[in-house]
Amino acid sequence: MTADFIEVRSLRKVYGGGVVAVDDVSLTLQKGRTAAIIGSSGCGKSTFLRCLNLLETPTSGMMRIGEDSVNFAEGKMNSGKEQALGFRKSMAMVFQSFDLFPHMTALRNISLAPTLVNGMPREEAEELALQLLDRVGLKHRADAYPGQLSGGQAQRVAIARALAMTPRVLLFDEATSALDPELVGEVLAVIKELANEGHTLLVVTHELAFAREVAETLFFFDKGLVLESGRPEDLLLNPKTERLNAFLKRFQRALHD
Repeated sequence: MTADFIEVRSLRKVYGGGVVAVDDVSLTLQKGRTAAIIGSSGCGKSTFLRCLNLLETPTSGMMRIGEDSVNFAEGKMNSGKEQALGFRKSMAMVFQSFDLFPHMTALRNISLAPTLVNGMPREEAEELALQLLDRVGLKHRADAYPGQLSGGQAQRVAIARALAMTPRVLLFDEATSALDPELVGEVLAVIKELANEGHTLLVVTHELAFAREVAETLFFFDKGLVLESGRPEDLLLNPKTERLNAFLKRFQRALHD
């Protein structure tokens, strides 16, 4: 049996005023697998990803990726800075709002981090950027600025930028939610290709059909908790809790409104 590659134990995130965003979440994911996270807005799924990427400091709990782990208690990280840096560098995150530098070309948006963070020579980083742009079908747009790209193209550049850091885990936070409906497919196709290539992916999404097709595991978040988890077809066709059943019914109504 393959060992778990990602392990999260008893993770909590509590904001000022006692607002619990992530409440005792534990989950695992094997290397080379894809997991999708679904749930209503405000259920904690995006906060969970931000905690995993250390963009937010968890209040308590443990997170491990491969051999790298970090621990938290009383809102403070017990692990050393070097250990935390290694943990964070093991993953890359693609945001819903692209977050590209508007004054830089697609090529420079991708090549910047490898030069600054990894010390890669600029010429080598730009060659890598061209390869990644070709991989997401945008080599011909290397010299374009974000304002000259469609939303789908900008998100594909953002995916290429994440891949440039050769992460062990790719995190996607509602990567298609800011796109016009006709542009969603081109981004989902790239994510599906990455899954088929054996990358380890953790995807927060509202695209339930995509989650069912691509993910091996589905997590349903509700009020900061993992309320249900398992194979996508099991959760989507035979929900065990009333909360997931209500979510799926509401989602189906929204699609037909």
